[in-house]
Amino acid sequence: KYSWMWKRAPSYFDVCCYTGTGTAGLTVNHNLGVAPEMTWVKRRDSATNWRVNVAALGTNGQDSPVLRLNLSNASEDDNGSYFGNNNSGGYAAPTSSVLTLGGHGDVNASGGTYIAYLFATVAGVSKVGSFTTDGSTKNIDCGFSNGARFVLLKRSSGVEDWTLFDSVRGITTGTSDPLLILNGTDAEYTENAFYGGNVIEPHSSGFTIKNYFATNGRTYIFYAIA
Repeated sequence: KYSWMWKRAPSYFDVCCYTGTGTAGLTVNHNLGVAPEMTWVKRRDSATNWRVNVAALGTNGQDSPVLRLNLSNASEDDNGSYFGNNNSGGYAAPTSSVLTLGGHGDVNASGGTYIAYLFATVAGVSKVGSFTTDGSTKNIDCGFSNGARFVLLKRSSGVEDWTLFDSVRGITTGTSDPLLILNGTDAEYTENAFYGGNVIEPHSSGFTIKNYFATNGRTYIFYAIA
């Protein structure tokens, strides 16, 4: 049995709860101390999607890409529904102390209760980022000194599962490492069973992607911890 826990700490991770108003422009205070680079929001009193905003996918105002943690779908335009809609026709990016939310029920239904998880990059400790594959093995530099011990990957440019690797179960060279799928209920897979070969290996400053992940022209977001 495995579990992962994040310590609430400045610039690294924060969690906050709030009640929705149903009106775009709701602001929610947080204590991260920096603008979050990845935000997960889930309604607690109703069955809804997990909505995910990742700064590394780019900011295009109210059309910024948004993902769903519970589904394998590609990213989609926010359309002012989830993150950053200030209800005045403009966009309010997350700040070091405030999230601004749209009026969609997944993030802001009147009277709905919600939880938000906020993640950011801390030099040498954690990294939120993205990369685009170019058809070859690729070293992902996270700025770590002893490699990544936790790696969450999601393809944003197409349909693909949220895959999770960690060094306790194995991020090793030339072997079929175990992985979990966050958007499913299946038991643990191996790389060979799921991808047909070795796809992730350790690298001194982060991790290396190869084989399946080296297919040309795919964009991925990732969250890594040293």
